[in-house]
Amino acid sequence: MTEETLTETLCPVRQWPVLDLTGVDFDPVLTELMEEGPVTRVELPKGEGWAWLVTRYDDVRMVTNDPRFSREAVMDGQATRLAPHFIPTRGAVGFLDPPDHTRLRRSVAAAFTARGVERVRENSRRILDELVDELLQDGPPADLTAAVLSPFPIAVICELMGVPAADRQRMHAWTQLILSSAHGATVSEKAKDEMGAYLAGLIGSREGSTDEDVTSLLGAGVGRGEITLEEAVGLAVLLQIGGEAVTNNSGQMFYILLTRPELAERLREEPEIRPQAIDELLRYIPHRNAVGLSRIAMDDVEIKGVRIRAGETVYVSYLAANRDPDVFPDPETIDFSRSPNPRVSFGFGPHDCPGGQLARLESQLLVDALLDRVPGLKLAVPPGEVPFRKGVLIRRPEALPVTW
Repeated sequence: MTEETLTETLCPVRQWPVLDLTGVDFDPVLTELMEEGPVTRVELPKGEGWAWLVTRYDDVRMVTNDPRFSREAVMDGQATRLAPHFIPTRGAVGFLDPPDHTRLRRSVAAAFTARGVERVRENSRRILDELVDELLQDGPPADLTAAVLSPFPIAVICELMGVPAADRQRMHAWTQLILSSAHGATVSEKAKDEMGAYLAGLIGSREGSTDEDVTSLLGAGVGRGEITLEEAVGLAVLLQIGGEAVTNNSGQMFYILLTRPELAERLREEPEIRPQAIDELLRYIPHRNAVGLSRIAMDDVEIKGVRIRAGETVYVSYLAANRDPDVFPDPETIDFSRSPNPRVSFGFGPHDCPGGQLARLESQLLVDALLDRVPGLKLAVPPGEVPFRKGVLIRRPEALPVTW
């Protein structure tokens, strides 16, 4: 047996038909892949060829933080993928490597620090209180997603971005079209272009700004010549879209709390453990289907005895890393006392999610408001009748029917 055929013999390509899963069921194919080995080979429903899949916690962190694995090189190929269409923008922050990636991230870093996130806490709390007021006034039953879990993150990300309240619904409509797989690449691309044109106008009008919202920071950066307007717009679009991820996370989080009422009751009785409990829920929930963006190996790299060759595509699974039993004992159990809890729910390395602290703040505000202000909150239908989205990249309940 030659060295060239060794990895192919040991790692057959596994078809990964990504299923429409309901509830917070973990992908059974991913479970099998994790059991088969730390590094396997997969073929996803779309794109071309096969890719390496890395599932162990330490290996995931290594790949995502190692310059030998490039995001920028992904631009030049059509790797196997889940997304039905692949429309990256050259120069977009998600497809850059350092130092350009570092330069772009630095331009908005102030908005996503602990201080930057604290800047929007009180307004976020006020917005949430108003939404819960309306929920209580309208009375049960209600769709918690439509009433609170969707409009709240939209308002918060628009607040952080500096988008006027009057334009929130427009941003939301564009986001849904960009993320949807149902309308095809043309509709998605058109929505992305329209959102980009809107944000370009906003950023362009703020080139001399000293405000701390994202579009003002980007406008000031463009004005100083640190980034181009095109780069600023690409980053702004990504951040605006990413801001709605809290709807998905919180939908799954409250699905768990409403289907396991003993957990919700414990959080009512012990409010001091809520921050730690939210970290554990963020570790446990399956944020997405399959995997996100790939990387390309720039050199030959060995991981757990498997040689990944230069030019080959590599995916990491944060979901699998969060269930690594060597790091998270009894990973299938939701343990609110788990400590330490080094979850990688918001990614790791240079491309980690810049909005992780903001998402955590929003989750804490939601848990506080809904558990404290809506006593007796419970599902209005049996758990099996809660509709979950189908044919999507990101998992969440389509609606969360509740009563109280």
